[in-house]
Amino acid sequence: MALTPQDVSRIAHLARLELRPEEHAEMLVQLNEFFDIVARMSAVDASGVEPLYTPLSALAAVELRLREDAVTERVDRDANQKSAPAVEDGLFLVPKVIE
Repeated sequence: MALTPQDVSRIAHLARLELRPEEHAEMLVQLNEFFDIVARMSAVDASGVEPLYTPLSALAAVELRLREDAVTERVDRDANQKSAPAVEDGLFLVPKVIE
């Protein structure tokens, strides 16, 4: 999938980036190279390959060090909302941004 200069302009606009003309050309090359790598990776047959939770597990047996799933901190809503400009019924009030 090759991107066009128009695609780069649209992506830059969506990301709120202001690109100079020389950056436009460089970004087009970089994005096309990225999508080329993704296409090559997608073409590899990975059926039957076990997913690794860490790359180190491919070299040796790695034991997971999982911590106990326990609550360690208490959320103090009143303290967290103390600096908020507007709060109602425990919820932050924000200005309407979508009409």
